Amino acid sequence: MRIARGLVRFLGFVTLSLLVWSGCDRGRESHQPGGTGAMATLHYFTWSDYVSPELIHEFEQAHGARVVVDTFSSNEELLAKLQGGASGYDVTVPSDFMVSIMAAQGMLAELDPAALPNLKALEPHLQHPAFDPTHRYAVPYLWGTVGIGYDSAVVTPTPDSWDILWENRYRGRISMLNDQREVFGAVLRSMGQSMNTTDPTMIEAAKQKLIAQKPLVKTYASDHYDQLLASGDVVLAQGWGGPVARAMRDRPSIRYVVPKEGGTIWADCLVVLRSSPNKALAMQFINFLIDARVAARTSERLLFAASNREARAWINKDILDNPAVYPPAELISRMEWMGDVGKAMRIYDRAWTELKIQ
Repeated sequence: MRIARGLVRFLGFVTLSLLVWSGCDRGRESHQPGGTGAMATLHYFTWSDYVSPELIHEFEQAHGARVVVDTFSSNEELLAKLQGGASGYDVTVPSDFMVSIMAAQGMLAELDPAALPNLKALEPHLQHPAFDPTHRYAVPYLWGTVGIGYDSAVVTPTPDSWDILWENRYRGRISMLNDQREVFGAVLRSMGQSMNTTDPTMIEAAKQKLIAQKPLVKTYASDHYDQLLASGDVVLAQGWGGPVARAMRDRPSIRYVVPKEGGTIWADCLVVLRSSPNKALAMQFINFLIDARVAARTSERLLFAASNREARAWINKDILDNPAVYPPAELISRMEWMGDVGKAMRIYDRAWTELKIQ
């Protein structure tokens, strides 16, 4: 998600929130009573519910450290907080395209490969990602695709193109992500273009196509479209595969497809901030999170694919066989990483605003 993909919120968030300390607490916690003053403290800034309290506890016990968790809800919020002066964090979890932006702004520390032995087990397509080919700054953590979730009891035949999201017979029963790059990405792919185009003419054409679609759209949602699918309020939803997989649990007729024109492949990544006062501990924490068994537990809980290929040995076969979670290998070649479009982002911002006010 970008998470927007990261807008995952399970009931487990309530438990996890007990671990969350506000920024004002970070400055005084190491001096609290009870002998914690000498204990190393790692500050982890992540998406909501991206790590369970149980895993946090296991790391703390194994390393004699304390982990303090704060959360954000979007890449933009993450960047804005860091640019605004939020300090004291050690490890955070930007999405692929945000890694490039943060690295360019000098926010990230270089990683020590010797401290990250689990790097050797990354999935093949994550070993040299376009946004950080040598893992100088980032380690892929969770990944997946963006496609279409649909109710197979209503939507027939099986959709194979983004164009189905423009079919009038599904008026009022379609949801689109509330994410401008993903929404424009879908329509650009349907037009045979790259989702990373910087051509103003193509962006304008995509906007006009989205304006024509808008009367058919029930909502632009990034954080509850799984519930809309499960309840039957929508029968077609552009979305990240993980939430669609969760909808399948409540409504067995839900299916997931990546259109023939292709879609987005994404990865949320673990990075160490350059300002981190605990870089060695931060590396240990990253290596822990991408350990095969640890990653398998996270994948099963969140229904996002783990970056460690060896985690597959510990994951339920039903999840491995679900293309919404683990897309087949042959699909990867049709997917596209979201890239930093530089100054063209202003064009996308303006086009998105114009779409929303229609």
